[in-house]
Amino acid sequence: MTRILLEQTGQREIVGVDPDPAEAAQAKGLGIYATVHVGGGDRVPEEEGSFDWVLSNSVLEHVDAIEPVIAEVARVLRPGGQFVLTVPGPDFHKCLHGPVLPGVSREEYLRHLDARLAHLRYWDRQQWEAALNRSGMVIEWLSGYLSVAEVRRWESISRLTAGVLYGVGRGGAQPIEIQRRLGMRKSGRRMPAVVAAAVAAAMSAGLTDSSPVFGCLLIRASRGASAPTRTAERTG
Repeated sequence: MTRILLEQTGQREIVGVDPDPAEAAQAKGLGIYATVHVGGGDRVPEEEGSFDWVLSNSVLEHVDAIEPVIAEVARVLRPGGQFVLTVPGPDFHKCLHGPVLPGVSREEYLRHLDARLAHLRYWDRQQWEAALNRSGMVIEWLSGYLSVAEVRRWESISRLTAGVLYGVGRGGAQPIEIQRRLGMRKSGRRMPAVVAAAVAAAMSAGLTDSSPVFGCLLIRASRGASAPTRTAERTG
């Protein structure tokens, strides 16, 4: 995804931030980041007002103390800089198909799924607006994405991948930890392109959905106006 962003924007100097040393090391190995900081998003070792934009892709729903992270984003952004974030939205649970095993209630299924995904919040526009405004940022654009059919496709894939790993894991280990133990997080291990194309085509069949309900939100907020400087991105 980062490479696609670079191709689309023409940007070349980006900085990554990730609290996980292993993920940060893997990001460094890609050779596309000027710097990768190991640490939380609430304390980024960069100068105030030095970034054009900050990207958080499916990260903030996992962060416990979210207000300091949003405040830090505002601090490193230049006036006029943009904060682009994606998160699961308030209708995420509504979009899910639910349990397939008999005897499992929907409530139990959702609790188990949230624990596996480490989802802490499903804020709506008003909640994001209030949190961003407190740090001096204003929402410029908000859009729902991932239709009910697309969320359920993700749910099926997740059930057979991370869901299986979580089920066989011990001591409450998260799927990413189990993947590391099995050597599945190493760079360069990818499905052959021809196989990936065939699988993608098969799983995209019939994904026509006219429902106005979406599982996730894409938000773009800004902090004022001035000259551009640098770019920033969350790697996680």
